[in-house]
Amino acid sequence: MKKKIAIEGMSCGHCSGRVTKALKELEGVLEATVDLKDKSALIEMTKEISDQVLRDTIDDAGYDVIAIELA
Repeated sequence: MKKKIAIEGMSCGHCSGRVTKALKELEGVLEATVDLKDKSALIEMTKEISDQVLRDTIDDAGYDVIAIELA
């Protein structure tokens, strides 16, 4: 299962690296790819992770989630 997350507040490689690291630390995340230009992250999961958990994880990293959708 994959989800695409629209994220505001990322402006550099350090930002995208921080979001990638935070997402990869979640149990069930197989892969996380952050696209700085598109202001989004694409995650591949081995099990369902709630949108609220994803939102909280990114919020805790210092960025704002705009939308989450299945990819």
